[in-house]
Amino acid sequence: MSSTHALVLLSVVLAAGVVLVLAVALIEVRRGLTRISEGLATLSSALQGVESEHLRPLEGAVKAINGQFDIILGALPGIASKAAVVAERRPR
Repeated sequence: MSSTHALVLLSVVLAAGVVLVLAVALIEVRRGLTRISEGLATLSSALQGVESEHLRPLEGAVKAINGQFDIILGALPGIASKAAVVAERRPR
């Protein structure tokens, strides 16, 4: 066998080896992504359970608290202006 034939044969073997290694790597990546997908599905169902059992019942209370905060924040400019008047009248 000539050196040209040997080099061609080695090139073909090398290309086949690279393809084989890449195929194995891609199979492992797919397995990892499948495990991650299953974990995310489990997490999603757990979070939906937490939301439906614990967070939705709190919605009314949160809206009431936010309403009170809106009232307080609306009153702050008036309080600040009155505090400024009082501060101006105080002797230093």
